[in-house]
Amino acid sequence: RCEAVRMLLADQGQEWKEDVVTMDLWQKGELKKSCLFGQLPKFQDGDLTLYQSNAFLRHLARTYGLYGKDQREAALLDMVNDGVEDLRLKYIQLIYQNYISFADYNLVELMRNHLVLAAGCLASCPLLAAYVERVSARPHLRTYLESAAHRDRPINGNGKQ
Repeated sequence: RCEAVRMLLADQGQEWKEDVVTMDLWQKGELKKSCLFGQLPKFQDGDLTLYQSNAFLRHLARTYGLYGKDQREAALLDMVNDGVEDLRLKYIQLIYQNYISFADYNLVELMRNHLVLAAGCLASCPLLAAYVERVSARPHLRTYLESAAHRDRPINGNGKQ
């Protein structure tokens, strides 16, 4: 969540010091207890300590004149940034949750056809193979894929299957 902060600082010609927290240190719990909201990242600018990456960005935007020329522009920038966060939420759902879209069906169908034509074709792509398995295992989809309606349907019109 801090790469945008790093980018802003770099673009403004600023240097910064970064303290990386290991999972071992975090799991000990003392650092977590000291953090507002019990989470990282944490940003220190002199005697100002901030949590929440968008707060860091807004603080730096004000510091370096990147928050618009007046309150109206600042409000519009806040709105755009909130739109970016909405997009980030969609990304998080896509990556970390049980996300499904028409593109998933299209890709899985193509990969399953490849597996019929060349059974080991995904052996060198374990993440893609796991994805195909995960989507194919969705309960209703699995029922269809195991049905005669699917199994008995040719995948190519030229008989190669």
